[in-house]
Amino acid sequence: MKIEVLGTGCAKCNKLKELVEKVVAEEGIDAEIVKVEDINKILDYGVMVTPGLVVDGDVKIAGKIPSEDKVKEWLTQ
Repeated sequence: MKIEVLGTGCAKCNKLKELVEKVVAEEGIDAEIVKVEDINKILDYGVMVTPGLVVDGDVKIAGKIPSEDKVKEWLTQ
């Protein structure tokens, strides 16, 4: 599984990355977590507001931090 956290380094982007890392560790998920800071790559996903979360190429959320339960749902389905 490839998880991409989209954001230029703002506090919310960093918080989302920490949340994703926590869920991956707690659930024992085999995943590669990548922080995408290149604005052009972020825009390629159609994300205009960060933070964004992409799982295996599918944009799950943009512009806000999801709940921990929602992240678990996306990563364990």
